Amino acid sequence: MKKASKSQKTKKALVTGSAGLIGSESVRFLIDKGFVVVGVDNNMRQYFFGKDASTDWNRKSLEKKFKEKYIHKNIDIRDQKKVEKLFKEHAFDIIVHTAAQPSHDWAAKEPITDFTINAVGTLIILENFRKYSPKATFIFTSTNKVYGDSPNKLPLIELATRYEIDPSHPYAEHGIDESMSIDNSKHSIFGASKVAADILVQEYGKYFGLNTGVFRGGCLTGPNHSGTKLHGFLSYLVKCIATGKKYTIFGYKGNQVRDNIHSYDLVNMFWHYHQNPRQGEVYNVGGSRKSNVSVKEAVEKIEKILNRKANYKYSESNRSGDHIWYISDISKFKKHYPKWDFKYDLNKILLELCERELESGSKSK
Repeated sequence: MKKASKSQKTKKALVTGSAGLIGSESVRFLIDKGFVVVGVDNNMRQYFFGKDASTDWNRKSLEKKFKEKYIHKNIDIRDQKKVEKLFKEHAFDIIVHTAAQPSHDWAAKEPITDFTINAVGTLIILENFRKYSPKATFIFTSTNKVYGDSPNKLPLIELATRYEIDPSHPYAEHGIDESMSIDNSKHSIFGASKVAADILVQEYGKYFGLNTGVFRGGCLTGPNHSGTKLHGFLSYLVKCIATGKKYTIFGYKGNQVRDNIHSYDLVNMFWHYHQNPRQGEVYNVGGSRKSNVSVKEAVEKIEKILNRKANYKYSESNRSGDHIWYISDISKFKKHYPKWDFKYDLNKILLELCERELESGSKSK
């Protein structure tokens, strides 16, 4: 009589910042792919930006929906003992590290808090990954702020509703690629701490031979974003226009341009990378030429969708080191992973954000 075959090993994922925008999208995506997900999130977003930015609602939603498939841990990633205990208890196949202090404005208030979370916290996760789950794929959400304000030195042209780059420049067709230098620019304190983490993730890949991927994003968005004044451009703008709250446009006449990528599309990038990971690889990720908008254009588009006029004021003072024009060239990622493509363009993103805001507003009445 044949012995019963052993049950297939359960695939496990670790997602830090699991109640945030990209973290929660990663949880849902990976559970759908058959993983049990351990989520780490201690709702520091509320500490950074106040009660309105709390991600506790998202954590409760994940626990309610996925039950035994989602294991939540209220751990500070700077706590070496608790992080090590977690890694000793679970052998992970994939690690998605999204936990961070995400605002360059906020970082200047508490530089040590910012650096210990973004740089030291990342080092603690990396070292435990190396010791206890070295065969896993490690994915890090970095930022385009690692380039500092170097994009502002590009030959930019101011048009009626936006800035654009000189059409003769190499970046004109696809946007800014990974060849842009991270040196000799103003990064903001936040940008500096993310540079440190970014380099560490690369080094653990190249020096130790581990599968680590760095994804340098700009404006990441989606309906699960707890947008706030200092972080979450499109989400917060939609919230302000929908509720009549005053929005402040900082500098550049509102013509500054951002590309926006939906959280699903970014997490799908992570998934494609996981299928064939590389060691210490870096990718610029964003909406590219497919999904970008100026602040002024975004206001007009959202007003039309919601059929409401925006209540905003203009400040001549731009945020220190703020990008005037940033569009990501995603050609490198597309070359490495040609089967990946966008699901969301800008119009689809804005419609979803507006629908979610109207839905949440009606529920709160």
